[in-house]
Amino acid sequence: MTTSFARACIALTLSFVSLAAAPPASHGRLRVGDNRRYLQYEDGTPFFYLGDTAWELFHRLNREEAVLYLSNRAQKGFTVIQAVVLSELDGLTVPNAYGDLPLVDKDPAKPNEAYFRHVDFIVNEAEKLGLVIGMLPTWGKYWVRGPSRIFTPRNARQYGAFLGARYKDKPIIWILGGDQTITCDEDRAILDALAAGLAQGDGGAHLKTFHPRGPGLSSIHLHNAPWLDFDMYQSSHAARDHDNGLYAEHDYALMPPKPTMDGEPRYENIPVGFYLRGANDAVRFDDYDARQAAWWSVMAGACGHTYGNNSIWQMWQPGRRAVIGANIAWQQALDQPGAFQMGHLRRFMESLPFWKMVPDQHLILSGPTFGGAKIRAARASDGSFAVIYSPRGEQFTLDKSVVKGEHVTEAWFDPRYGVTYPLMETDRWGIQTYTPPTSGRGADWVLILRAENAE
Repeated sequence: MTTSFARACIALTLSFVSLAAAPPASHGRLRVGDNRRYLQYEDGTPFFYLGDTAWELFHRLNREEAVLYLSNRAQKGFTVIQAVVLSELDGLTVPNAYGDLPLVDKDPAKPNEAYFRHVDFIVNEAEKLGLVIGMLPTWGKYWVRGPSRIFTPRNARQYGAFLGARYKDKPIIWILGGDQTITCDEDRAILDALAAGLAQGDGGAHLKTFHPRGPGLSSIHLHNAPWLDFDMYQSSHAARDHDNGLYAEHDYALMPPKPTMDGEPRYENIPVGFYLRGANDAVRFDDYDARQAAWWSVMAGACGHTYGNNSIWQMWQPGRRAVIGANIAWQQALDQPGAFQMGHLRRFMESLPFWKMVPDQHLILSGPTFGGAKIRAARASDGSFAVIYSPRGEQFTLDKSVVKGEHVTEAWFDPRYGVTYPLMETDRWGIQTYTPPTSGRGADWVLILRAENAE
């Protein structure tokens, strides 16, 4: 190994060590990046969205439990916590840990101050840890047409203005939707009113997106909505090897360009296809399923990714009704392997100028192009690096000239353990076949080609 190549690999490894979660210096508000593909702070600092679905956080956890949860997620490298104010699981009728309901008489125009003091506490603790709250004002069943609807355009605007004003100075991303699809004009009118109320309250300070029912995409109904800053899709939980990169490809081709990402992929430890007739609850998604979804998505152009765990989204523990077969207390589920591996993804991305990444399947001259072994590739817009993900460790062939440098460093990255293995230093010329160190289900590998003097 040459000295320069060794330095490059050591720098990559050290970047993983030094990116432990800690409250960052203030960079201003989050906004859409200059290239309209990623997110960044006002001062230009890039932001990689690494979310965790904690839908019942405000509703079910007390303050001590919330601090435990948030600290664990910050330590693992998550950047966004997705939580719902009016939650799905009896959120309007069962009080929070302190005996408080969110609304008086189920009226969105009458928020209960005691309930929101608890929400305030969690938002403030997240801020201390450098976390952004992806706040869903309400779960979808309360605004969509049906028997559970409590919103009208009028009270949706009032409720939105209340939330916007209360959290205008906090690190928030507004996530409208809540696992529902727009079914009629009145649904859309309520959403538009809620978005307008949020903007009225916070002065337009925070980004907004929409969490659709899965499998689905916000872009189908809302890509051109003036209040939608970035798209979100839900690839959902139907099957193994479901290529969620196809959702990113769909949104990436739309105009005007907007960032996009998977806000709800297959959850670790959730039964595969639980909502399909004949599903076997004993067959569950594992860490590899979660990891494959994450890498496929970001390699296809997503601005980040959201992880989920079947016990954590509902904060299940013994004594509570288990939803969708939850069988591990949320406190233990915090340290399931998929959550650690999401941190490896973030640290890998931040070791590169990831905001330059452009998905490009043309890089792959041969290799699996469909199914669970489908290889996905991306390159830097300036030619400074290329990244190739092989989900099953299958070999592939590339034209190395995509990297614009006289000397190129090559290395394998193991997304299971966050370890980088130097391969060689070479020139950029020629067509090369690469064989990952191992192969098979769960043996996914990432090849990184980098111009020696790349920033």
